Amino acid sequence: MANGFAGKILRIDLTAGSSKVEPLSDTILRRYLGGGLLGAYFLLRETPPGLDPYDPANPLMFMTSAMNGTPLSGANRYSAVAKSPLTGGFGESEAGGYFGPALKNAGFDGLIITGRAQRPVYLLVYDGQCEFRDAGRYWGRLSHEVQDGIEDELGDKRVVVLQTGVAGEKRVRFAAIVHNLKHWHGRCGLGAVMASKNLKAVAVGGKHRPQPADPETQKAVMQWFKESYDRKKDQMHLYGTARGVGMLQASGILPTRNFRDGAFDDFEKLTGQTMADTILTKRGTCYACAVACKREVAVPELGVDPKFGGPEYETIAATGSLNGVGDLKKIALANQLMSQYVLDSISTGVVVGFALEAYEKGLLTKDDVGFELEYGNPDVMVRLVEMIGKRDGVGDLLAEGVARAAKKLGPEAEAFALHVRGQELPMHEPRGKKSLAIAYATSPTGADHMEAPHDPIYEGFYAGKHALAPLGLIEPVDMLDLGPKKVRAFTYAQKLWSVYNVVGMCDFVGVPIGKLELEPLVRYFNSVTGWDMSLWEMAKAAERSSALFRLYNHREGLGTAHDTLPQRMFEPLEKGALKGHRIDPDQFQTALRDYYEMMGWDRATGLPTRAKLAELELDWAAEWV
Repeated sequence: MANGFAGKILRIDLTAGSSKVEPLSDTILRRYLGGGLLGAYFLLRETPPGLDPYDPANPLMFMTSAMNGTPLSGANRYSAVAKSPLTGGFGESEAGGYFGPALKNAGFDGLIITGRAQRPVYLLVYDGQCEFRDAGRYWGRLSHEVQDGIEDELGDKRVVVLQTGVAGEKRVRFAAIVHNLKHWHGRCGLGAVMASKNLKAVAVGGKHRPQPADPETQKAVMQWFKESYDRKKDQMHLYGTARGVGMLQASGILPTRNFRDGAFDDFEKLTGQTMADTILTKRGTCYACAVACKREVAVPELGVDPKFGGPEYETIAATGSLNGVGDLKKIALANQLMSQYVLDSISTGVVVGFALEAYEKGLLTKDDVGFELEYGNPDVMVRLVEMIGKRDGVGDLLAEGVARAAKKLGPEAEAFALHVRGQELPMHEPRGKKSLAIAYATSPTGADHMEAPHDPIYEGFYAGKHALAPLGLIEPVDMLDLGPKKVRAFTYAQKLWSVYNVVGMCDFVGVPIGKLELEPLVRYFNSVTGWDMSLWEMAKAAERSSALFRLYNHREGLGTAHDTLPQRMFEPLEKGALKGHRIDPDQFQTALRDYYEMMGWDRATGLPTRAKLAELELDWAAEWV
């Protein structure tokens, strides 16, 4: 058995109230590695087509990788996987924090949870054992009450508590999962899947510690990173993910007024610098990470507590500029409410923006809502967030997500429902970062901004662009280009970030955004496992993940017709430096087909060819072509 892995997963049947340990072979681990790829392997093999996401047979999985629990910055990402109630397709949401390492400490590489408990339960997974505990007193409680209650009950604050919230219990389709109140599986509605199983929380911990196969090489890479990284000069450390608000504003691509505009007059009130100067109390971090990009904020007059962390860029833009809100304190309050109810902040903000535009166009009225809606009103935004978390009033409609809400309101509403496959758009503008048009349209989970590095990387904006030279990416490509060179750059860089997914590396620590270069990453991974894996072999594992995700969605009825963008993306921006810019539909379709071919997929069907599946050792999945 390779080092780094526990070599086993824990299968939990909530209906039967039982669990069993299942070994994982070296062959399976080397081929599927971990994260979303290992989850997709089980999801495609073990579930029938057409399964309702809330069916007890829909497995909820948490999958780590070899580097989880090791002391390298950024090496502790893991994935939650299930069929998504938001999209009806492949659902995956990564998280950092501490749960992945704690699961390794408990003695497992992953959890596969099926069934539905007769009454609310939580699981204690500790040192190779699984205990079912009553969670009736935690059902209907806010996240901090659950966190505090389970910690007090167990008498051990080192145990990591992962939970779904009130939003999940009420089956808000974009309900999230959170651990330690501030580390998120935000996307795909997996919190609703968790709650549908009457599973309130999973508490993990133990004394198992991963041991590297080659401690000296591990130490050498750690020393190299220590000497190469200076967080005093790192904007990500200093200002968090909101460090780039000003750049987005200047470029005309800061999502504003439900993506009608690319500039927001009050943008300076929303920057990472403003947060650092006003409400920031601490720079939080994930397991063993020196970057510390997380934020912790306090607003005493609004009851905002730093134990809930602080808003990331996505939250700031989704609840802020998208809705015309320039009040960072009220955004921090909304962020806390989303943590308490456990809601995805991206989808929540976009749903609020949809409601504001629907009201503006007369598709929602004061009688429907109970009060007036308007852009730029922070109290309206905060009130809608809480109504969504409770499914109260118009919040019941909005809790379905923009795709379903728009269908109920009619064709006019569908024209400004910002989603792909039912999942709301992140806060990055495809009309100004053209590779995102491909990323959003083809992402297996619906619109996702973490498919690959964004276009400034390819243009040469970041000094780290040369770190992608091992991939053959050495020629700059303009941000607004959507020709074959851009498609090639995106396709190659997407493979890199897929590598990060399967090995558990954070995109903000690895190149081109962070400092960890490809050669040290490969050396470190092999120092942990004892393998001699090359970057090429890792890239092939990444291709496996793309192929399996694609096949799963095709099996569930999500084909090339769903590889599209919201109508608004084909309309010109109304304000900002890129006023008048849009995505050309014909150019988009050509880029899409070029992407299929560069991936080894059929240009017409968008599916991996049988030859590609054979190359990737996925012959068993060919029945879904």
